[in-house]
Order: sequence, then C-alpha cells, then structure tokens
Amino acid sequence: MRKYQLIAFCLAGLLACLQFGCSSESQAESFELPEIISYNFDIRPILSDKCFKCHGPDGNTIEAGLRLDLPDSAYAPLKETKGAFAIVPGKPDESELLRRISSQDPDYQMPTPESHLGSLTPYQIELFRKWIHQGAKYEKHWAFVLPQKAPLPVFKTKEGLNNEIDYFIRARLKEKRLEPNPTADKERLLKRLAFDLTGLPPSEELMNSFLADDDPDAYTKIVDKLLDLPQYGEKMALHWLDLARYADSYGYQDDNIRTQWAWRDWLIHSFNSNMPYDQFVTWQLAGDMLPDATKEQVLATAFFRNHKYTEEGGVIPEEYRVEYVIDKTKTYGKAILGLTIECAQCHDHKYDPISQKDYFSIYAFFNNTKELGFEGDILVSKPAKKPVLTISDDDIRNMMQFINKKDSGNIMVSVMGERDTLRKTYLLNRGAYDQPGEEVSPVGLQSVMKYDTLSLPKNRIGLANWTVSKQNPLTARVFVNQLWQEFFGRGLVKTSGDFGMQGELPSHPELLDWLAVDFMENGWNIKRLVKQIVTSSTYQQSAKISKKSLELDPENIFLSHAPRNRLKAEWVRDMVLASSGLLVKDIGGPSVKPYQPDGLWETATSGRGELATYKQDTGKALYRRGMYTFIKLTVPPPSMMLFDASNRDQCEVKRLQTNTPLQALAMLNDPMILEASRVFAQRLLESDTNAQTNIQNAFHRIVCRKATKKELAILLKYYDEQLALFQSKKLAAIETLTVGEYKHNPDLDSNLQAALMKTIHLIYNMEESIVKT
Repeated sequence: MRKYQLIAFCLAGLLACLQFGCSSESQAESFELPEIISYNFDIRPILSDKCFKCHGPDGNTIEAGLRLDLPDSAYAPLKETKGAFAIVPGKPDESELLRRISSQDPDYQMPTPESHLGSLTPYQIELFRKWIHQGAKYEKHWAFVLPQKAPLPVFKTKEGLNNEIDYFIRARLKEKRLEPNPTADKERLLKRLAFDLTGLPPSEELMNSFLADDDPDAYTKIVDKLLDLPQYGEKMALHWLDLARYADSYGYQDDNIRTQWAWRDWLIHSFNSNMPYDQFVTWQLAGDMLPDATKEQVLATAFFRNHKYTEEGGVIPEEYRVEYVIDKTKTYGKAILGLTIECAQCHDHKYDPISQKDYFSIYAFFNNTKELGFEGDILVSKPAKKPVLTISDDDIRNMMQFINKKDSGNIMVSVMGERDTLRKTYLLNRGAYDQPGEEVSPVGLQSVMKYDTLSLPKNRIGLANWTVSKQNPLTARVFVNQLWQEFFGRGLVKTSGDFGMQGELPSHPELLDWLAVDFMENGWNIKRLVKQIVTSSTYQQSAKISKKSLELDPENIFLSHAPRNRLKAEWVRDMVLASSGLLVKDIGGPSVKPYQPDGLWETATSGRGELATYKQDTGKALYRRGMYTFIKLTVPPPSMMLFDASNRDQCEVKRLQTNTPLQALAMLNDPMILEASRVFAQRLLESDTNAQTNIQNAFHRIVCRKATKKELAILLKYYDEQLALFQSKKLAAIETLTVGEYKHNPDLDSNLQAALMKTIHLIYNMEESIVKT
C-alpha cells in the first residue's frame, strides 16, 4: 500500500511542478543554457513572441509606457509601479520583468492570461535570469552588424569535411545530437547536380561517363564541366527573373506586348561570363550613369523597368509615375537588401528601424528618371516605354553578340535614364501621390550603414556604391542566402526576403557570415561560391531520412540529410523535353507561345491590342526551355502556375512549393508531355524494337538512374497490358498517337508505339521523375 501512496505522492508533485512551476534552483540544474546569452538570438525572439504585442515598437499598442525593445525604456523606472524597474542590469532579483514572467498569480504575471500568448517555459525564464545577470546587454540587430569570419569549429578528424561549409554544418549537427548522412549514390548525385547547375537532367553520355570514372576527382571534374555549359547561365538567370518581375506584357486591363527579352539575354550572358556580383548590381542600378556608359551597361538597367505599366485612357499620369517609383523602391529593398522597406511607405516601419523619411530617402534615388506615368493608350503606345534603348543589328554584331536575334530591325528596351534637372522628392503623407509633405534628399538607410561618411553622390551611382560597399552588412549576406536557398530549398535565413527584426533568425549565423565575408574577399565571384556549395559534403549527402533525424529536426533545418525538393515549374517542362530529345537548346531570344488551353487568354483581355488572342507558335519554338515561355501578366502560363512558378506580378524572392491534385492532372494531360512520350517512343523504336531495352533506356533518361528489377517488372507488365488492349482494338492506337505537332513515322507499328508511349508517360508521372533526391 505504501508503494502506491508513494507513487501517487510523486505524481501529485510532478503535476504541481508542471502546473505551478518548480523552484528556479532545481530547474537551473537541468538546463543547458548557452555560456553567453545573446539578446539577438536568445532573448529577442522570446520578447517578440510574448511581449512586443504590448511592449514593442508599435506605438499604437504600448501598455504602461514600457517598451522592451529599447534599452533606455527597459532600464527606466516603471511609470505604473513606483520604485520598480523592468530590468536592472546585473540584478535579476530586482528586475520586475523576471518577477512577472516567473509569477503564477494571474493578476500579476506576464504575459497576462487574457492575452492568450502563453506563459514562458522554465527554460526561457532561466535565459532571462542569466541574461540579466550578465548585464542585460542589448545588441544592434544581427543583420545590421558587419559580418565577421568566425574561426572554424575544431574536430578531431577531418573525415567528411570537404570545405569550410562542412565544419559549420557539422558543429550544429553535433549540438543537436545528429549525424550527417553518407554521400549519395553517383546516379542520384549527378541528377541533383545537373539540375542545380543547369536546370536540365544529365545526358545519357554524362551519366555513363560519370559512373565509369573511378578518379577521386571525378565529381569535381563534372562540377567544372557543368559550370562551363551555357545552360548554367540560364539556370542562374531564372531566380533573378523572379526578383526582376520579368514579363512579356505590361499588365493592367489591356496588358499589351512589351519587348524586354534582350535584357534577359544579357542576364544569362552575365552569369555565364561570371560577372562579379558587385558589378552585376552596379550595372543594374546605375549602368546608364557610369562614365562613357556602353549600351550593354544601359541595357542592364532594364532590371528596374520590368514593372507593370498602364495603357488605359483617363488615368492620372503622376499617380502611376509614383506607383512605378514605389515598385522600383520595393524591388531594390527586397531583392538586394532583403528588407521590407515598403512597410514604411505610409508610416514608420513598425518593427525595423526604418522611418517613413528613410523610405522616401531611398525612393528619391529612383524619383529622378525620365519615365512617364502615362504615354498613351493601347492604340498609340509602343512595346517599350520611355526612356528607351535602341539596339541595332550593328550593335549586336559588334558589341552585343549575346543577344539572340534572328530577324532584322531594331530592338526597343525600356531602361533607366536620368533627368537633366533634379526632380524634388517629398515625403508623401500616408503614401498618397497627391499629399506631399517634408522635402527629402537621396540617402541610404542610416540604420544599415551611414551614407554621408563615404562621400557618395546623391544619385543612383552613389546608391550602387553604398550597396556594394564591403561595409554594407546586408548585400553579400542576402545574395549568399538566396544562392543557398537555390541549392537547399531553404535559406540559412528562412525568410530570404526579410532580414529585418520580424524575419527568421539564421539557422547557422557563423556560416552565413563566413560565406558572406569570403564572397567579398574573393571578388564577389559567383561561380566560385556555387562551386564551394556543391563540392561540400553537406550538399553531396544522401536524401534518406532516418527516424532520429525526422524526430529531432523534422524540417531538416540543420541538414543531416540532403533535401528532397520538386523541380521548379520551368524545369519540369525542361526535363520532359530534354529526356525525350525534343528540347531546342538555343540560348536567349524572344519569348515563345507553346500549347495552351483554347480560349484562356480571351476570357481575360479587353479585346484590344496584339495580345487580344493567343497565337500559338509552331516548329522549334514549341520546344524551347520553360524560362522562354511568354508571360502575360494577366494570364500567366497555366501549366507553370500549377507548379508554383512566379506570376511575375511583383518581386518574388522565394517561390511556394505546394502539392495539389491539379499538378497530377497536368502531368497526365498536358499535350507537351503526351507529345514528348510519343516522340520518345518513336525514337526508341526506330533504333530497337525490344520492349525491355526501350523501357530500361527510357527510365534511365527520365529518372536518371537504372531501374531496379522490381520496377522493370512492373513497367513491363503495364506495357504488355497496354499492348494487348491496343492489339485487341479495345484502345485506339492511332487516336492515342495523334497528339502534338512533331512529325510521325508512319513506318512504325502503331500498336507497339502507343504501348511504349503510355509506358513512358507512366514513367514521367512517377514522383521521382520531377524530384531532386
């Protein structure tokens, strides 16, 4: 009996402890607190989650006059509790904050029960206790502090540590009691690498040569080979097209055609030529203002002219001119600085140290262009808006050979251009175009880095120099993070477009800073950074997920295994075209119009202009890469939108990745995929009529590995079933094969071709076919 009484007593004590909190002395013994408590990484996230609703930067919601985001307020005497202080540095027992968060009295504790924010955990309370004991030191926001190279973590053995990336990743895994995965098998690794460096599956020749190469440097050789392919520039350009909100029409109601594709050609060329990132940014910000600017440098500024334009009569020109400048400002802040500066358009930023005046000081850099708010309606306007760069055939022959232009005649591109006389800039009350307030001058964000101390001109050249200064704490970090996101599906900072105080903290801050500094120290060399990432053992890991990894790190934040990510929308198309042999690998040129459901455009147009109806292309244009698909802003390409492509309506730093039945329907019914299956079957049968050999070859080229015996048996059984149905006329072979414009081979057995076509189509619909593993 005493045994059960003892158990009951212990359970009661445990419940009491959980409900009312154990003593701080007994709690502290079981906690593994950091040696030094960081405000940015340990304290501020808790304050933001639990306290800032009433005691944060939003002046409209402050309670009791207390702001816990500012040290002067946190250290000051409390207005409603005489003789008390929220925080007394070095004296946790005298700090009202600690008393409140530790209390179980609902009339005294913070956060209050009615706030529904939840009490702090014992661990969080002890973090505050130790932080206050250590002096309660506030820190400047981590992203606004200049990055420094931390010493590499020390390990007894260097096995599996290919480069510096692995040292930092391995250290965090050790902290989390996780182990890295072994290297992926060569087939899966090559597929991953080929898509990440070119956006295309590896060729059969490349797969066979890599598998046969036993040289210890075989992988590095493949990396170098892929980096030298022109498709590398296409792959890298795709992300930047999202940032640049590139499209082939103007948006709004009429949504007529525009001609910005020559800038896309420059973008691909700049990545292939490995233009240093600081130059890459400078040219796009202010190429037109460089001394003796070339046409190529002016063309680069089209980055800022890719936003929407109105061609609707009756609009107020100044209203839309202001909208265009606002778009440029937002794109600059989000794409290059990784900040939500647009939140300060109508009022001071509620979370980041960016006032409305700061916002319009950045806006002022873009407010002096020659751009108009309205140039006429759709009946009189042209496919490029002023200021315009005219590119002639001679320009392309002599200095801009990277532009892929087949026909004759000039190309017109909207670019930046500075006015001869300065346009004054005013803070706009509530962000309204017709409510000017205080006059402001062009100045960089002072909370990020001082502008005046660098003696920079107050124009876009000055802004470019400020942006790519090695003293700017954001620029290199933001680009390194975006590049990391391209390879791992998630940035070291998850919120890649928000490095501000409401953004996520970096999962590996020392690694992010080390890479940012190293990037700048090595000439802002993009290809070098890419090679660093893909040659790390972290990148080369298997994607297999252990039970322990899934339990301790379900989001794979700490990279104990390679991520499993679906191919980008454009690459799904590219994979199908490339594996079937249909892909036309021409680099650059005007956008093309592939297969699209009938009537889709017509339901969303005004019925005026060149794009009133959809005019599908024919021939080679049907088989171009996905990135060259014509993007009409009001009706983006439907098949790519189903796979989460950017609609290019505004700057997009990270795409969503969803999983819906519509994607399966697209893979099953898209005429491009059906046509590719037919053509693939036709080409295989022209060389060999053996079903098993053809299915093995198709599987290898689509999935990028050899089929297992079980997989092959399933596919052969399906093939035999389909062949029997076609031979017995229960399915119509000719009707099945009648898809797409690519020419048919009438000499082939239609039943064999239809059965093989359906088997290949089945392989395309395997999940692994459109996933990097």
